Amino acid sequence: MNQKELKELIEFLIEKDIAEFELERGDVKVRIKRGGDQVYPTPHFTGPPAPPAAAAGSSARTSTAPGEAASPPEGAPSAEAEKLHSVRSPIVGTFYESPSPGSPPFVKLGDKVEVGQLLCIVEAMKLMNEIESDVRGEIIKKVATNGQPIEYGQELFVIRLS
Repeated sequence: MNQKELKELIEFLIEKDIAEFELERGDVKVRIKRGGDQVYPTPHFTGPPAPPAAAAGSSARTSTAPGEAASPPEGAPSAEAEKLHSVRSPIVGTFYESPSPGSPPFVKLGDKVEVGQLLCIVEAMKLMNEIESDVRGEIIKKVATNGQPIEYGQELFVIRLS
């Protein structure tokens, strides 16, 4: 993010009267928090994650791709054996399990879901972003709770692939 983009972002936040904002783009993280008429940009740069160290001669898979569940310790049932998929939030916002208060949730534990099926809504800056399933399977775990603030990349659901 260059200085011009940062300035435009700050002006937009002032115009819309947004008091706090956080953005992650690759290895750049920007958090802006306003108090009164002052704006405090605090850029934070993180390096790329360290590659996992593989044991010599081991054929076990030691890293996981985004969206995959990590393998449990030895002796526990393998996540790969069950073929679990983690649905993560693509944005920072507020998690909603139903279209409106009092409505039934889009999905609940045990529901079978198809690719493209609506799972939840994440509200960000007054925009309702529909989160759809990118796999076919069964909802076995709902991690987020209704109305909860969520972060980018936070796990929302775990789906057993079918």
